[in-house]
Amino acid sequence: MRRALDVAAEAVRSGDVPVGAVVLDPAGEVIASAANARERDGDPTAHAEVLALRAAAGALGSWRLTGCTLVATLEPCTMCAGALVLARVARLVYGADDPKAGAVGSLWDVVRDRRLNSRPEVVRGVLADESAELLRTFFTAHRPR
Repeated sequence: MRRALDVAAEAVRSGDVPVGAVVLDPAGEVIASAANARERDGDPTAHAEVLALRAAAGALGSWRLTGCTLVATLEPCTMCAGALVLARVARLVYGADDPKAGAVGSLWDVVRDRRLNSRPEVVRGVLADESAELLRTFFTAHRPR
């Protein structure tokens, strides 16, 4: 999670919301990482999780990320939760809950939907305070007073 927090901090330089994601292979080695890049790339799908999953698929040469772990600083949204389920990620670890857009229990629970053929293990709240503080600091600086 510390690596994901470091990656998240990089997003701020391009004006993006500081969310970071890291993908670990089944042996626990980092194979990909990414920060939000929606502002930088002008791409609404350039969430940290999606970018990290794409990079991991490239590194492994397969879209199936069986046995991999996605570590994210923020609870994934519906798009990202759907992407990690479709990629067959085995485990999701995330920091801060997202009460406005979270799809891993806050608003929806995409990853635990029994109708889907892949349901990752979920570990929530890892370094949640640090993850939330990074977001609070960003939004305090970027919201009109």
